Amino acid sequence: MPPERPFVIDRRDGVNGELVLRRAGADHEVIANGTFLMDTRDGRSERALVREAVAGLAHARVLLGGLGVGFSLDAAVRAPEVTEVVVVEIEPVVVDWARTHLRRYGGGGLDDPRVRLLVADLGEALEALAPPFDAICLDVDNGPGWLVHERNDRLYGDRGLERLRRLLRPGGRLSVWAAAADATFEARLRARFEAVRTVEIPVARGADDVVYLGVSPSTSP
Repeated sequence: MPPERPFVIDRRDGVNGELVLRRAGADHEVIANGTFLMDTRDGRSERALVREAVAGLAHARVLLGGLGVGFSLDAAVRAPEVTEVVVVEIEPVVVDWARTHLRRYGGGGLDDPRVRLLVADLGEALEALAPPFDAICLDVDNGPGWLVHERNDRLYGDRGLERLRRLLRPGGRLSVWAAAADATFEARLRARFEAVRTVEIPVARGADDVVYLGVSPSTSP
């Protein structure tokens, strides 16, 4: 039997263009301006993004850049190390879907009293967020090398990484989700962070998902 064809559940105009939520069998897909953005088939890499960043911390204050389908937020609120989560998501439509159609993937994390939601462009919000954070988990667009919206490049460039580093406490951690390995981005990360490592998560089709983890210098510059 051929696979069930995806069908549209919701279609709306978002901040960065058209967003479509589709149902494909038992899973959901989000399409941005006609380009695949994310789905609910496998949340291992999104959960690893958070798990790698907070492991071993205590009373961690976490900044989550990008809500996605909710896997990373669910991982954050389930982690015993986490006491506060600030979520920054640019699209009100994605927030609405997280509370409705996609709620089961995020476990209702937006209702957790430890979670504060900021509906804003992360690139702009970085200038207003109050430091320090113990961990910053960045999952915006498809990562540094597979952008759907070119304006997000500023998050992964020199100035963006510098601002993210300044938001971390000394010894704090930055984790970055990527749809594939990106040697240029890794080099940029290593120029500003200590003990940089990568975690590769195999996927059913295509290149492995990658989580980059960098530790900020143990003393302030």
